[in-house]
Amino acid sequence: MLYTTHITRNPDIMGGKPIIKGTRITVELLLRKMAEGATLQDLLRGYPHLSIEQLYAVLEYAAVVVDKAE
Repeated sequence: MLYTTHITRNPDIMGGKPIIKGTRITVELLLRKMAEGATLQDLLRGYPHLSIEQLYAVLEYAAVVVDKAE
């Protein structure tokens, strides 16, 4: 999966943080919720307009960022 299909950055939205396209939901927010124990199903219930593909894109984005940091 290419995370760029679902994730974008825009300096005019959320200070340029990566967000789910078409929303103001940041990748950071979703990752923090997962780190606090939220499951993908929890996030889908809490944000019913998101798709499982978008959540997988968040995880892929995080993997790419970590890979580049090494």
